[in-house]
Amino acid sequence: MMARVDFWWLPRAFVLGLLAFVIFGPLTNLVLWTVAEKWYFPHMLPLEYGFSFWQRVFSPRGNAMESLMTSIVIAALTVIASLALAIPAGYALSRLKLPFRGLILLAFLIPQAFPNLPVYVNIARFFYQIGLNGTIAGVVMVHVTHGLVYAVWIATAAFSAVDIDLEEAARSIGAGPFRAFRDVTLPLAAPGLMASAIFVFLESLDEFTGSYFVGAPDVNTLPLLLYTAGSGGNYQIASITALLLLVPSIGFMLVVERFLRADVLSKVGH
Repeated sequence: MMARVDFWWLPRAFVLGLLAFVIFGPLTNLVLWTVAEKWYFPHMLPLEYGFSFWQRVFSPRGNAMESLMTSIVIAALTVIASLALAIPAGYALSRLKLPFRGLILLAFLIPQAFPNLPVYVNIARFFYQIGLNGTIAGVVMVHVTHGLVYAVWIATAAFSAVDIDLEEAARSIGAGPFRAFRDVTLPLAAPGLMASAIFVFLESLDEFTGSYFVGAPDVNTLPLLLYTAGSGGNYQIASITALLLLVPSIGFMLVVERFLRADVLSKVGH
């Protein structure tokens, strides 16, 4: 009797192979462009390899390091401003029985609900009238509007995951409301708040449209440098810049996986 051959692995292997190609194909192409000295159609691979474009990117005239530092400063300020608003808001939304609590949480999604282009054009027009256009402060304010979505939702979930009985126990032995929050609730919610800070940081680091309309040309961030290089046909410089943005994003996402516990994720949106 002949053994039955199972061919079900073929479609599964095809789907997994296609998924791997979709994910790793563009990344492989990106990495190849970072070391390609000469590459043109119809050749499948670069004709010459080298690191001369890396030297151009990191040279004093390349503006990459200056743009990177500007992006990091803006992202750090965005995190500080977002958490300063999100911590009290998240605590209130998790502890107080507020009317229309769900609508309040949905309100933070409004910046994501409309096309960015007309919104930023009008913001840039308004900021120009009050002197914030082309300033780091103006760019930070634009980034905060997007960062609050992650900050408030994750902060609310982080505080909701902390048992309120722990606060009440601290209050029962003489701790005031602020001390109970500082010594009990805040440390327990810190992993979730750290995860929200990382999400906000990455959102700000990669943000382009608002930075372009509000900050350019006076505030030059790394995504703006990427856009300038790509639109000018400098694919090697654009790929190197994209890689500089990609590496911290992957690293921080691995850190987020350790900070976001299942009990916090289960509270998101509730």
